[in-house]
Amino acid sequence: MKHTWWIAPAVVLLDQITKVLAQRLPPEGWTLIPGVLGLRLMRNTGMAFSLLDGHPRLLGVISLLLIVGVFFLLRKKQMSILTRVGLTMMLGGAAGNAADRLILGYVTDMVEPLFVNFAVFNLADSCLVMGCFLIAINLFRDHPESSHGNG
Repeated sequence: MKHTWWIAPAVVLLDQITKVLAQRLPPEGWTLIPGVLGLRLMRNTGMAFSLLDGHPRLLGVISLLLIVGVFFLLRKKQMSILTRVGLTMMLGGAAGNAADRLILGYVTDMVEPLFVNFAVFNLADSCLVMGCFLIAINLFRDHPESSHGNG
């Protein structure tokens, strides 16, 4: 995994630290930036937008399978740095949430956007999204060696 190996464990460590700290939030939560951002403890037994709610162990096993798949993808030698960083961030995010699902039976969420009606999320979720974004940027970048047409 060359120079990006440290990203996944760093994501897991920071994710777990923020989740432990979130356990100390008051029941009503905290407003960090009025009308923009708050912290509120939520326990999510599903995945994004409560899909498969109530099946955390199944989601944990699925997460483990995806983690193994991403790990093998990262072993490929020919991969751009954006893709490698994106996959490693996704690996760390998936591992952080999988640990919660398998150990606690739920994922701890705490970041609450106040300016829009949106799901409460955590650092692992953010890294999963940022990793996807980095991979998407790389896919849409213009590569000189790629052909743009049939002729």
